[in-house]
Formats: sequence, C-alpha cells, structure tokens
Amino acid sequence: MAKGVNKVFLLGNVGKDPEIRSTAGGMTVASFSLATADRQKDAQGNWADKTEWHNIVCFQRTAEVVRDYVKKGSQLLIEGKIQTRSWDDKTSGEKKYKTEILCNELTLLGGKSDGGGTTSGGYTKSNTASFDQRSPSSQPDYADVGITDDDIPF
Repeated sequence: MAKGVNKVFLLGNVGKDPEIRSTAGGMTVASFSLATADRQKDAQGNWADKTEWHNIVCFQRTAEVVRDYVKKGSQLLIEGKIQTRSWDDKTSGEKKYKTEILCNELTLLGGKSDGGGTTSGGYTKSNTASFDQRSPSSQPDYADVGITDDDIPF
C-alpha cells in the first residue's frame, strides 16, 4: 500500500488558556482549543462567519513554549497531523472518539502583549527562524484599515 500524507496547517486564535500537565515520565503536554473562521456569502448574499474549533496537543519543548507564551486570544500558526483517539466511557460503556491535531510546529503571531502594545513574530520551533532586527520603515501602516465588500473582486 502506498504511503499517505497527514499534514494540517491551521491559523487561528486560542479559545481558552491552555491546560498544562506532565506525564508519568516527566514529559510536558499542553492542550488547548484553536478557532479558525471562514467567511462565506449565504443564500441572501450576506456575509456569514463560520467558526470551526480544533483540539491542539503539544509536547515537550513546544508545550513549554505554550505554557510560557500562549493564552486565550493568542493568534497561532500550527503545523501538525490529525489523529483520532477512541476509548470506552466508564459510566455508559459506549465508545467515545476525540479528534486532535498533534502539533509539530508552532508559530506565535501578532496579538496583544501584557503592556497593551502589539507583538509580532515570536517563537517558532523551526531551526531556521530569523528575526528582522531592522527599524520599521517609514511607509504607512494600513493594518487598521478594514476590508469592505467593495474590496473583494467577486
């Protein structure tokens, strides 16, 4: 049988503060939910947002970074693989399932820092990470300008 591909890329916001725990062997594990949003036109032509929730699990050093830097509302880029676990419920005896994203790479993106300023960049597990140390250019910043329906070409 041919080898398959199981790769997931998610860009979204953390739904609540991560849960941090340690295994019996001392490995750090972080679990949290990540919300991704999609915007589509409905039957009446109005824009409607649809939010999808994903269960994310991080291990070892990545879990430590989550513990130290990630909180509710943080914007993250996650690369990982999808996995579904199953178990028998102890009370009802029925089979339960949970689908999770096992995080391989985590990138902290812009968001609010404790000082109220915005942050960008941050931790990425990749060994090739580089951080731009140059001072910001004098070009205007259009980040606060919203996109309207007139800006969309379709």
